Amino acid sequence: MDMRTRVTSALKDAMKSKEADRLSTLRLINAAIKDREIALRGTESDVVGDTEVLAILGRMVKQRQESTRAYEEAGRLELAEKERSEIKVIEDFLPKQLDDEEASAAVNAAIAEVGASSIRDMGKVMGVLKAKYTGQMDFGKVGPVVKSMLG
Repeated sequence: MDMRTRVTSALKDAMKSKEADRLSTLRLINAAIKDREIALRGTESDVVGDTEVLAILGRMVKQRQESTRAYEEAGRLELAEKERSEIKVIEDFLPKQLDDEEASAAVNAAIAEVGASSIRDMGKVMGVLKAKYTGQMDFGKVGPVVKSMLG
């Protein structure tokens, strides 16, 4: 089952079971996917595939993590908790996140795959990682790791 179908199915289930918080988060996911589809209209690939949906979900999680930090710093704990509950719903659709050891192994494998030898090859390595591990790792954290291994 593709990601769009999973989200739509979960949306219907949340409506039937009257889970208001889950439903609102699923509607946000659906809206983000539709926004991306609209942005792609008229281009070669005007269909949002699973990889693109995973990237959208990853961005949504990152946004909510940043909001959670900001709310906690401002003492708005109820809003921070709402953001955390949205993260949990979004993460239901993401594959299991790689831990630090698995991420390092993935980076080593990508470096070997492209035959990277210097920092100039970082783009190639990141491209391989994004193709294989979208939604499974935070590329903002992996970038410095790749840089240190190549540099």
